[in-house]
Amino acid sequence: MEIQTANKIVRDTGVRLLKAGLITRTWGNISQRIDEDHFVITPTGRTYEDLSPDEIVKVNLHTLEHEGRIKPSYEKGLHAETYKLRPDVKSIIHTHQLQASVVASARKNIPILSDKMKKIIGGPVFCTDYALPGSKKLIRSAIECLAKSGSKAVLLANHGVLCIGSDMENAFSVSMELEKSADAFIREEFKKISHAKKFETKSVREWYLQNFGKKEFA
Repeated sequence: MEIQTANKIVRDTGVRLLKAGLITRTWGNISQRIDEDHFVITPTGRTYEDLSPDEIVKVNLHTLEHEGRIKPSYEKGLHAETYKLRPDVKSIIHTHQLQASVVASARKNIPILSDKMKKIIGGPVFCTDYALPGSKKLIRSAIECLAKSGSKAVLLANHGVLCIGSDMENAFSVSMELEKSADAFIREEFKKISHAKKFETKSVREWYLQNFGKKEFA
């Protein structure tokens, strides 16, 4: 893929994620593979609204060296190792999207909840062990989770998520479906811990009607 095309794809995806509410301000990072040895990635500390294609940074997949004076995202190592693990992956999105990040903070795995989730994400979404952002420990744990699950997403404990795809459209779809699946998972977890079982809800309603429902006021 030509670098100009890749840069535009990354910039446009940042704006698209921003409008979808999956990223805010300068948080998160996006990359696109351009050949066997290089990828382009969003720079560190730049807002997506003002980001231009020529500010996207080219990085060597093996050495992590970058071209130009603009610094690439500090998560470049995570992107590089993911590309090495999955040669079929061409695009990567890292966000701190709300619902999925809540599950990541709880350090839970998301099982397959629907046929749609299975089709888009490919499998369960595992959560890594906790590690500092950009650290070798985080990279190692994320790669292990992706390898074990065989899915296109991984939760980063107390941090956010990483979504991968055969192209950027695919990675974006994974991000969107993951947010829906995380929301559904959270709702199911609340049901499990709720003490308001059906018979309890019914008994409370009957008690209320018996004591107050037929009371007449002057």
